[in-house]
Amino acid sequence: MGLFDLFVRSGRPAGGDDAHEMLNSGQSAEQLLEQGMELQQQGQMEKALQCYESAVRLMPELARAHFNRGNILLDRGDAQNALDAFARAVQYKPDSAGAHFNMGAAYVRLDRHEAAVSAYRQALTLKPDFAVAEMALGAALDELGQHEAAIASYRRALAIQADYVEAHHKLVNVLLRLNRLDEVAACYRRMLEFDPKNVELLNNLGLILSDLGHLREAVDCFRRAVQLEPDFVPALGNLGNALMGLRLVGDAMSCYRQVLAIDPGNAEAHNNLGNVFKDFSHLDEALASYRSALTINPDFSCAHSNLLLVHNFLADQSADELLTEARRFGESVARLAPPPVALQNSADAERCLRVGFVSADLRSHPVGFFIEGVLAALSTQAHGRLELYAYSNSPTCDEVTERIKRHLHGWHAVVDEPDPLLAQRIRDDGIDILIDLSGHTGMNRLPLFAWRLAPVQVSWLGYFATTGVAAIDYLIADPWTLPESEEKNFTERILRLPETRLCFTAPTLDLDVGPLPAPSNGYFTFACFNNLAKMNDDVVTLWARILHAVPGSRLHLMAPQLNEDALQRTVVDRFAAVGIDAGRLNMQGSVPRADYLATYQQVDLALDPFPYTGGTTTAEALWMGVPVLTLAGKSFLSRQGVGLLMNAGLPDWIADDTDNYLKRAVSHATDLPRLALLRAGLREQVLSSPVFDAPRFAEHFESGLRGIWQEWCAEQRGPGS
Repeated sequence: MGLFDLFVRSGRPAGGDDAHEMLNSGQSAEQLLEQGMELQQQGQMEKALQCYESAVRLMPELARAHFNRGNILLDRGDAQNALDAFARAVQYKPDSAGAHFNMGAAYVRLDRHEAAVSAYRQALTLKPDFAVAEMALGAALDELGQHEAAIASYRRALAIQADYVEAHHKLVNVLLRLNRLDEVAACYRRMLEFDPKNVELLNNLGLILSDLGHLREAVDCFRRAVQLEPDFVPALGNLGNALMGLRLVGDAMSCYRQVLAIDPGNAEAHNNLGNVFKDFSHLDEALASYRSALTINPDFSCAHSNLLLVHNFLADQSADELLTEARRFGESVARLAPPPVALQNSADAERCLRVGFVSADLRSHPVGFFIEGVLAALSTQAHGRLELYAYSNSPTCDEVTERIKRHLHGWHAVVDEPDPLLAQRIRDDGIDILIDLSGHTGMNRLPLFAWRLAPVQVSWLGYFATTGVAAIDYLIADPWTLPESEEKNFTERILRLPETRLCFTAPTLDLDVGPLPAPSNGYFTFACFNNLAKMNDDVVTLWARILHAVPGSRLHLMAPQLNEDALQRTVVDRFAAVGIDAGRLNMQGSVPRADYLATYQQVDLALDPFPYTGGTTTAEALWMGVPVLTLAGKSFLSRQGVGLLMNAGLPDWIADDTDNYLKRAVSHATDLPRLALLRAGLREQVLSSPVFDAPRFAEHFESGLRGIWQEWCAEQRGPGS
């Protein structure tokens, strides 16, 4: 048995009679030690322990016997007696690095990590190239929260033994907790130098590169893993996800189908395939895929959210059925939520309130563009009355994120935090009003709201339908977007702000509106820059009627999905089916925001899809002097355009049915002087409207929050208060 062997097979406790017999056997202590080592090698731990105990009774200074006895005791889980044995070994052989090391291991078992650190350091003083001790020292330091010292120790272990796999993994784990992803990637690359065909390492490196936004490098890693092991499902699925991130939707679909060919019961692959169908605007197939995922895993909240989101893209959905499906989601997350924890918030109606926002979109994203100006106004106007906190579920930050942070009392990046940890963080912050900004959109933490983390919980901004979560008390709307007749379709109570539920942050770019392009182009350009999934068949049919009615006119489409040729061909085929030639379509994929906004200089009139209307695209078009034609539906979702245009002072751009939509589109497109005049003054008009007036909106928003807080306080005091 080697000097530093720690973990051996355990046996039964040594019996006193056998030990007594050994003492009377006439063997010397050294002979008993040798016999014990032979028995230990044979796996006869009980008899070996008896030999060692007899040996130290005969010769207490026999350090090796104490050491071996400690090994067996430690393996049995008797850490305290093992520690005593190692201490005796050190007493008689203080220069034994192995004995000091094993003392450290015993201290760790006893949760005495500071003592373990001291023991490991003593072992390393005696044996500086002791790689195992360096790694163990790092683990003990990590337990003490001394992360930098732990990292240094793991790195020293790897300097001694470069292919030390366990030290690599421990280093990776602490770096992951510190979110130092570049260093994690470097660790995986180093490990792959020693084990280049390890598919788990390739998959892990690909995941880290994906989180860093290096999607093409991630694709290379996943592909290498799949080449080495074609049926390695994790790498196949992750390859599909990375390809989706690159908008290579067709290739992603192939990956997900390969996963399902290998593992038909893979709920995540069904969900991801649904996302591909959504991007192709094959919405019925998307719904079928999400339902397959939920059949396999009925509590798969992500797939359920996606199902609800896609329902919103379809024109023929029953309000009752949507509400039933949303309630089904709410019941699922409520069933999975732990028992509620009593909240300690003071029911003082006038005190300073802590308001928390939960979102994955506090960045260069529609939610970020809307909320930035509002938070800036609240942070100054409501100072001393509101404290603002954010819980960001996004792995990325950008310039919008950094600007938003300046307006907050507290910022927490929570993308890797499990639900219990995030829940405790929100409770520890003492949040009074918790606002979900995501609804059923991507990367939401909606299930956490079923835990009741704040006295008042609210849905706002990023989603245009009911969440179905009973623990969300209010949804923020306005008089234009949610008629009282539609309140029955919500599980939330409705908080109506007096003018608008949305307030956009004006871009800071130095970008002119430009003249109406139709006169110089010689043709009229309609446009829609919304997500392609909103362009359902009814939308395509109506827009084709408009193109037929305005000779020579063209339709400019811009969406991330259009980066891929296959999706462009799908769009061409859909319009060809209603008589529109490809030459009348101008399709463009995603571009940087400055270029995206500048593209409006080439647009005469923007067409709003339905029933899922635009929000950000409408506000941006108006800022660029391009009016938007919207169709007023009955639902909250289908009236976002109504709310924006009424607040912008553009009632003539709201149609009440598809025929009226067509009539208005043709009328506006054939009156170029009037359209040019509107364009010239539209930016100034909307900047002075409620749509862009953040201080005005913040006043209404604060008043609304105070009102619902006062209601909660009154409820705590009871009837008649």
